[in-house]
Amino acid sequence: MYNPDYVKRLFNRMSNSYERMNYITSFGFSIRWRTQFLKPLEESNDEIKVIDLLTGMGETWGAVKRRFPNSTFTALDFSYEMLKYAGHRNQSKFNKEITLIQQDILSNQLPSNHFDIVICAFGLKTFNVEQITVLANETKRILKEGGKFSFIEISKPSNKILKLLYGFYLAQVIPIFGKLLLGNPEEYRMLWRYTDKFENAKIAQRKFDAVGLKTEFISYFFGCATGFYGKKIEG
Repeated sequence: MYNPDYVKRLFNRMSNSYERMNYITSFGFSIRWRTQFLKPLEESNDEIKVIDLLTGMGETWGAVKRRFPNSTFTALDFSYEMLKYAGHRNQSKFNKEITLIQQDILSNQLPSNHFDIVICAFGLKTFNVEQITVLANETKRILKEGGKFSFIEISKPSNKILKLLYGFYLAQVIPIFGKLLLGNPEEYRMLWRYTDKFENAKIAQRKFDAVGLKTEFISYFFGCATGFYGKKIEG
């Protein structure tokens, strides 16, 4: 389930409905969370370099451009179909100002020590522990010294009752929506399987710590989403 080719095919198939389903799976909170997870990153009007990893269909771009209006903005994803939809958004809403790159972040040609900000919304769950270690090292490599990052992911709440209800919703209800939208519930059942395995962002945070990045854990809405933010230490 973590093989990059499998994940790529999965998201290619879901591309025409993923934005709507992401909204549904988070009870609409995903829009708010995409803004909230950027708040630990200080607003800037400078011409900084920002990259959005696993950008999907570009759902986070509006929040990014509001926070960093003069930034040079790059968006990366390995799904051709996702980037195709992102390209439409880039043309219609952002005047083609965003540079789109189709690459796998685990094996990429991005320059080292290049970006001031690295962000990633709702992409962590599709990585296993070993891949997250690679992701942490790549984040460190492409960041400038003193550069900052923020990651967020749908998670399993710590409250037992909320965890049970949310788990049922993702595992049983969401596939029904998937069947209505795609004719096949299996693709969206996989979102729950990824979330179930991922649990929360604490393991990922520890992997980022382990490669020498300074991190802080953060929880959103009773743990329905979790993440971490931090910086690449200078020197």
